[in-house]
Amino acid sequence: MKQPTAEEALAAALTAEYAAIYAYGRIGVRLTGAVRDAAHQAEAAHRRRRDAVVVQLSAAGGTVPPGRAGYALPFPVTNWASALRLAIEVEERTAAHWRAALASTTGADRDQALAALVEYAVRATKWRKAAGVAPPTVAFPGRPS
Repeated sequence: MKQPTAEEALAAALTAEYAAIYAYGRIGVRLTGAVRDAAHQAEAAHRRRRDAVVVQLSAAGGTVPPGRAGYALPFPVTNWASALRLAIEVEERTAAHWRAALASTTGADRDQALAALVEYAVRATKWRKAAGVAPPTVAFPGRPS
């Protein structure tokens, strides 16, 4: 299997950011209080990273994949518990795309991928703690289990 180029890896990570933003729209409506605020902050963080990658790819003359109107969720989000479960999964899946980008990028692009991976691993840990999931951490964030 051919390793993707840096542009392809960043485009794949951008697509994951689009999906994360969509999912947080479904997550936030099922939460309240400080946990809901955390979901809104997470969505805003994914929006900032999406915007930065769009500008980065555009400035480099790369192809910017378009976002879609909707994304399939892995399960229905019907209550607080399923919203937190989806938040965990969103962060893990997005971290996996950024982890994959590490192999294809160098310099500032690689720094960006590593920063995203770390940010999303930390956020997934916070969601696991909020949901009461044990253990709250994983050995290798962004790596398929």
